[in-house]
Formats: sequence, C-alpha cells, structure tokens
Amino acid sequence: MNKIAVSFFWFRRDLRLEDNIGLFYALESKYPVIPLFVFDDSILDSLPKNDARVGFIHESLAGINQELKAIGSSFLIKKGATAAVWNSLIQEYNIQGVFFNKDYEPYAMKRDQEICELLVNENIVPFSYKDQVIFEEKEITKADGLPYTIYTPFKNKWLEKYNSVGTVREYLTADKFSSFYKSAFAFPSLNEIGFVENSIKVKPYTLDSISKYQEIRDFPAVDGTSYLSPHLRFGTISVRKMVNWAAKTNAVFLSELIWREFFMQILFNFPRELTHNFKSAYDGIKWRNNEEDFKRWCSGTTGYPMVDAGMRQLNETGYMHNRVRMVVASFLCKHLLIQWQWGEAYFAEKLLDYEMASNVGNWQWAAGTGCDAAPYFRVFNPEIQLKKFDEKGIYIRKWIPEFNLGYGQPMVEHAFARDRAIATYKAGILK
Repeated sequence: MNKIAVSFFWFRRDLRLEDNIGLFYALESKYPVIPLFVFDDSILDSLPKNDARVGFIHESLAGINQELKAIGSSFLIKKGATAAVWNSLIQEYNIQGVFFNKDYEPYAMKRDQEICELLVNENIVPFSYKDQVIFEEKEITKADGLPYTIYTPFKNKWLEKYNSVGTVREYLTADKFSSFYKSAFAFPSLNEIGFVENSIKVKPYTLDSISKYQEIRDFPAVDGTSYLSPHLRFGTISVRKMVNWAAKTNAVFLSELIWREFFMQILFNFPRELTHNFKSAYDGIKWRNNEEDFKRWCSGTTGYPMVDAGMRQLNETGYMHNRVRMVVASFLCKHLLIQWQWGEAYFAEKLLDYEMASNVGNWQWAAGTGCDAAPYFRVFNPEIQLKKFDEKGIYIRKWIPEFNLGYGQPMVEHAFARDRAIATYKAGILK
C-alpha cells in the first residue's frame, strides 16, 4: 500500500504557529506537514509528576491544537524515547523531510545529532534552523574568531551586527496553513502522559511596564516585570518579535535579552561550565556545603527577610524577582559557603523560566566563578539590599506573613560571614 508523502515539523522549544522559522520553511515544502511534539522520556523521567512546566507545555500544545483543528489539521503527540518514536514514524509514514529549530543545550544537541543520523540513514533529509536566538553559536566573535567571555564587548558587537541588519525579519506563516496535513489525531490528556495539574501556573506575559523598565526593575514590590522569560524559554513568543520591539522601546530591556544570548553562546562554546567552574582557579575553594544550612536556605528560614521572601516566592509560585535572585544566590555561595551547583540545581527544579544557560551563567556570576563574574570579594549585604529595594517592607510582608510578629534571628551574622567568605575564597584560589 502506497503511503502519502509528507514532511514533519518537530516542535520543541518553539510552541507557536506564528513567526516560527522552521515551521515557515516546512510549510513551504511541497509535501503536507504533520506537526509533531514528542514528550521525551529522557527528560520527563527526572521530573515530579506535577511539574508545572510540563503542564504549561501541555496547555500550550492544546491551544495550538485548537488552531490546527480550525483548519482541518491536528497535533501528533507522542511520548517515549525520542529515537524509538522516530523509528516508529519512519515505518508508518513516507517521510520526505523533517524540519526543526536548533536547540543549543548539550543534551538537545546530542539528541538532534542522533536523530539526524537516523533520518539520513533512512534517506530522509533533516532541515534545521536558527530560531530561539538572533545570533547563534559563533556569529558574534572577537576579531580572531574566538568567543567573547566578557559581556560588554559581546553586547557591543551584537548591537553593531543587529543595527547593520535593521529590524530582524519575522516569519509570517498564517497564509501557508493550508499546507498542514489534514488529520484528526487524538490529543492526550495531561494524565495520559503521566502527569497531573499543578496549582502553580505560568503567567501571561505583559509589556505594559517595559517602557519604564530601568526605573522599576530593581524593586520586587512593584509588579513591573514582563513575565516574559518562561514564554521565551518554551517559545510561545518569538524572540525576533521581542528584540525588534525592545530595540524601539527600551535599551535596558534589550540588554537583558542580549544577556540571554551571551550565556547561550558561553554554554555552547564552553559546555564544561555546566558542571564546573568557568574559572578553574576557583577549584581550590573549600566549601562548607552544610546540608542543614542548605535546607534553611531552600525553605526560606535563614532569618534574612529578603532572602527568605525570595525563596518562599520561588517555592510558592515558580517565580523570583531578578534583584532578589542575586541576593539569595550571593547569600548561599558567600554567607553559607555552599557550592553554586547546589543552588543552580534547586532553581532548575523550581523556576518556571528555567533556562540552562542563563541559570548556570547567573549562578556562576553570583559565586564569582564564572565568566565576567562579580569579584569574589563582592558580598551582598541582605539587610542593605532590603533597605534599598524594599524600604517599606511591602515585598517581604507579602511572602513572610509572620514578619511583624517578631522575625527570627539571622542564621549567620553578616560581617562574620563576609570575612569568612573572603578569607575562604582568597585561600582557595589557585595561583
């Protein structure tokens, strides 16, 4: 029996129909396009069954599926080992091409290489595209071709290249939707893929406050953040759209988007930094790594209101204000002398906007061990940070309801912890 010739578009971190480069080119191919998403067991098996991010992915896919149904198509959703899924699809369909957007995280790169080899061995052409960044891999380099490891020159080169192009093209696909394969695939429930609902939800993004971003971004009591980061992480919005908008609206906000790409190219070029200090000179530091101290940090019971409010916000909502992230990270690494890898792993478990490159990069920045990091002798004082950025205590009272009843004593005195941290770092830095 002859099978109809089709193309596949493999959704991953690009959960949208509009301005999706790989999808744009898939729909331009001469074959009907089957939209595919694979719930990858290699990723899911390590997650709790109520992981809010899996719920958000499922919800986003369901929304796209409704759009597809309106044009007589539907999502093909699979669950399992990715290679096994593709082997099955190769047997079931006459696949002419597989289109997807690149991912730059180590596991994803290894997975994609394996799947591309599998496809090529079956005489199926894979097509990959840059979509989640403006400039990828080695597009922004120094004159000698080496990657930047300092943010400011990277940013300057990035802006120079962006401005030479003008507004980055956005890939409009709505007029190509007739090219989707006509189907009515069954859409699985969250329970059917082995997960359950979580009360923690990803918030819709908003751009209402971005014009004043630099004025309000450091004050956690002000609800002035965009909530954009989970949407960029999972691709429910195009980075091109956001960068083009930010370039016309707010330079400081644009700088944050460039930081995201800086850390991505750092991870791509220096994958060792995922688990090791970027600066190997810091490998000699004798960390305390006290498990009881770590538990108090995780639960938000350190006795430092700014630290505790941040950790409670994270545990209850999956979000944490960026200024507060710096304070809690510094506290863990400097005050408690606990390795940044411990905090990075906890954030990876809890953050709705968890992005591997940014999470690792920012944790190493806070610990002083990363590229372009804060110097080791810079130790945030949580009490001064509280006075500067939450003077009226609005933020801390929101997350620490018992605050007015007489809050507990700090688990470690700041001046003592600061001196201990500086001495420990100084003694541990390899010459």
